[in-house]
Amino acid sequence: PSSGEIRTGGREVSRLSAAERNIAMVFQSYALYPHMTVRGNIMLPLAMRNMSRLERLPLLDRLLPSARRKIADHADQVRAIAEMLDIGALLDRKPGELSGGQKQRAAVARALVRDPVAFLLDEPLSNLDAKLRVQMRGELVELHRRTGRTFVYVTHDQAEAMSMSDRIAVMMDGRLAQVGAPREIYERPASTRVAAFIGDHPINLLTSEMSNGRPAPPLDGFAIEGGAAPAVVIVGLRPEALRPAADGPIGGQLVRTEYLGAQAVATVRLADGMTVQAVLPTEEPLQLPADALRFDLDPRQAHLFDARTGLRLDARLVRRAPTRIEGAVR
Repeated sequence: PSSGEIRTGGREVSRLSAAERNIAMVFQSYALYPHMTVRGNIMLPLAMRNMSRLERLPLLDRLLPSARRKIADHADQVRAIAEMLDIGALLDRKPGELSGGQKQRAAVARALVRDPVAFLLDEPLSNLDAKLRVQMRGELVELHRRTGRTFVYVTHDQAEAMSMSDRIAVMMDGRLAQVGAPREIYERPASTRVAAFIGDHPINLLTSEMSNGRPAPPLDGFAIEGGAAPAVVIVGLRPEALRPAADGPIGGQLVRTEYLGAQAVATVRLADGMTVQAVLPTEEPLQLPADALRFDLDPRQAHLFDARTGLRLDARLVRRAPTRIEGAVR
């Protein structure tokens, strides 16, 4: 690093060689040696760490008693790791004979056999099909639980980050945009950029000029409390926070509907030309494009941001009480 320190387990490692750090890497492309068997690939880190250059030489590795003992010990470790990852029957195959999921397991086994202090995983599931990716996601979580080691997992798939992580670091333009638990990142995004990145469906960001503490239509039935609001705010509404309501404040023309089985996602064009998305229940027949739709919202699920900086505001959206008209009759 150009400044600062990198510590693992309290030990400063930024000035140590890669071999001295005892950190294992799982590459996106798996980086298995094609001329070696799975057994050879997994055993290689042990040989490089525990055997001298002389003990690793061809023929001498079989003649030297010390080399034979180490090789036998390494073979036992490789078998144990392979059985744990369910690739024990593949040890004599070469990478070219393996499926994507089997290659991924072999790459993880090669990292795991070193007993590292931490694992670095660079998008290890990106080359797998959707069904296998979900399966391997669960296996990596279980592996993390069994090993008790830190996993630093890089991914562009926010669903992977949300479902697997204890803590998420959202990186944007080389900087940490927000660090926190998945629920915190989802429910209290630090900025509009974080809010737009996290979530199954893109968040709706409605820009609204403030007037007497009230947003402009269609949100003029609400007010902002709990903190000072700038002249222009951005109200973030996730599609799942909008619900169909005949008298709801947000209305427009249905552009399209994406049917997803248990739910459908509607894209609606508002009167000012902006579009919003909303999650619709599928118990009833879905409406057709050009139909008029209206939505209500739970203000507790709204996110408020400063339109100038994009940063989260320490304020909340509340529903305004209807104006009461009182009179007396004599």
